[in-house]
Amino acid sequence: MTVAIGIDLGGTKIEIVALDETGNELVRRRRPTPRGDYAATLEAVAQMVGEAEAELGARATVGVGHPGAISPATGLIKNANSVWLNDRPLDRDLMARLDREIAFANDANCLALSEATDGAGAGADIVFTVILGTGVGGGVVVGGRVLKGANAIAGEWGHNPLPWPRDEERPGPACYCGLSGCIETWCSGVGMAADHERVTGQALSGPAIVAAADQGDPAASATLERHADRLARGLAHVINLIDPDVIVLGGGVSNIQRLYTAVPPLLLRWAFTDRVDTKLLPPVFGDSSGVRGAAWLGRDLGRNGRKSM
Repeated sequence: MTVAIGIDLGGTKIEIVALDETGNELVRRRRPTPRGDYAATLEAVAQMVGEAEAELGARATVGVGHPGAISPATGLIKNANSVWLNDRPLDRDLMARLDREIAFANDANCLALSEATDGAGAGADIVFTVILGTGVGGGVVVGGRVLKGANAIAGEWGHNPLPWPRDEERPGPACYCGLSGCIETWCSGVGMAADHERVTGQALSGPAIVAAADQGDPAASATLERHADRLARGLAHVINLIDPDVIVLGGGVSNIQRLYTAVPPLLLRWAFTDRVDTKLLPPVFGDSSGVRGAAWLGRDLGRNGRKSM
């Protein structure tokens, strides 16, 4: 049996999926990420792969979707909001730990590959995928190919400034990248929760804010309205730049169903066009779509010998 394992190395959780050659799920597991502990993170990934292979009785190909990028200059992780990964040789260390070649790609690129292949963007020419989770990432697929870029940062719109900021949004929250007012500080799940606390004094998680809004809490509803407005401004910049056929939302925030009705009508105010035909869609495979893309990366490694994107 041919098995492809994908790993989604997130800021709060590590997810593993094992797929057969037709894409059927054989194993799926999640566990909390050992935040701040690089060695423990490597060990957690290795244990999850070992457990899956033991359960299936097969040695698998492995692909890893991770935050940030592998720097073409140093070979080390850069730009990860999971800051304990930065300046580490994640690919070399994990390949040594698992004793095999592994495919690596930015987590948003994995989401993009998954959704452009057989998900919400299947058949579209230009697909932009967004991760709205602990951080904000993005990936671009054109003609079925993931764009990496000369600096390995294609699609990293989360570290552009929030477009068209209002007076009360300047200079914006400090970002771990060293700048202020990045889209990530406003539109991530963490950013939305921080905005709610600044305005209301209530410390609520993203899901708790949504639940409160669904129960008629006006403050929570206002927080979601501000979030949708900011997300629309950010996505309008993407439309102006690459004019995608489809934008697919991923990450935990993508589960907020009202985004798919609230954001599209706002885009026309900001996008440089007379009509916005870009579709805003949830991922076909839910907020775990990226882990499938990682598995396909690993599968393709055995075919073409590439280990990173």
